Formats: sequence, structure tokens, C-alpha cells
Amino acid sequence: MNHLIAPSVLAADFANLQRDITMVNESEADWFHIDIMDGVFVPNISFGFPVLEAIRKYAGKPLDVHLMITDPDRYLEAFAKAGASVITVHYEACPHLHRTIAAIKDLGCKAGVALNPHTPVHLLEDIIQDVDLVLIMSVNPGFGGQKFIQRTFEKIRTLKLMAAERNNSLLVEVDGGVNLSNAGKLLSCGANVLVAGNFVFTANDPKSVISDLKNLTPGLIGV
Repeated sequence: MNHLIAPSVLAADFANLQRDITMVNESEADWFHIDIMDGVFVPNISFGFPVLEAIRKYAGKPLDVHLMITDPDRYLEAFAKAGASVITVHYEACPHLHRTIAAIKDLGCKAGVALNPHTPVHLLEDIIQDVDLVLIMSVNPGFGGQKFIQRTFEKIRTLKLMAAERNNSLLVEVDGGVNLSNAGKLLSCGANVLVAGNFVFTANDPKSVISDLKNLTPGLIGV
């Protein structure tokens, strides 16, 4: 499959949110990546249902909702109703992960699991066949603009080997510090969904940056 690009709305200009949503609609991006933070699971607060519903009103592409919150099960139905097409929960926040994944799928959404940088991918061995997406955090979650963690490449390779026989259609998403210097290597390691925030929204020509990421050849840059 061709890889997907998901600009992270957390890095958009909130005073001109409709403008930035329109830009993403007009670009070669595939999804809107939306980080929901509660100030408990991560040391930051982003936005909740009113902003998500406002984004859905204008977004012409699927909403990839990443829940960086404690006890996400309480809110799964509400996020689905607010417009999420993909709902990703954190392994570290879900004591009954299999049940959580099943609940997301029952709501008609793709189900994803995110791993913090310190969490090894082998912990997903018993759930890998049940998920649609695994999100590898390549920075510590909570804030944009952090430095990319190099260990991410090996984690992607390990995850792809795990999924090869039991979930060959698995989406492998990477979030944090993604840019043109590392995107090619991420793709060559097996990633197929790239989240980019500051790299896109602070660019002079965000649509051109999205196009560069979308049309990148795996391994061409950053190997």
C-alpha cells in the first residue's frame, strides 16, 4: 500500500483553525491526526469534544484520534459520535486492552494501540492480530516539537516481523519528530502512516511539505 500522511492538528494555528483545516483538505494528506490530552496521562491538555466536532464539520478527510488519556473506555462512544474514524488508545492506559479494542471496533472505527518510547513492542504479541493500527511514539507524548528518538527504527522493524504472519495488513504509524530527514528510513523500516505536526504547519508552504512526504520513496532520504 502507499503510505499515508496525517498532519497533526495539535501544531495548527488555533486562531485560524478553519484555514488550516482547509489547507489539509486541499493537500495530498490522507488523515487529520488529532491528539486528545487530559493533563493526567500526559503533562499537557489539548482539546475535547467541541473542538473535535468543529474539526469534523470542515474536515474532508478521516479523523485519526489519538487518546492520550486515562481510562479511555469511558469516552470511546463519545469520540466515535464526535467523528473519529480511527481511535487509538495507549497500551499503558488500558488494563483490559482486548476489551477496549473490541469496543472500538463495535463502534465502527478502526482500532489502534499506541506505545510510549519506553514500552517494548513484544508486549503486543497477544493482541497484534486484533488491532488495525499500532502507533509508535517517537517522542515522549504530551508536547510537539521534540527531538526524534532513534530507537524508533528498530521498534518498527520488530513490530513488522511480529505482524508478518498474523496481521499483514497492520497499519504502522509513527508520531513525533517526523521530517524529510528521517521519513524515508521510517518507510523502509515498515512504517506506513506518518504523523507530522510542526514540520508541516510551521513551513512556508505546508501543502508542498505534505506533498514531499507523500511522494517520498522509502529509503531515499535518511537511511
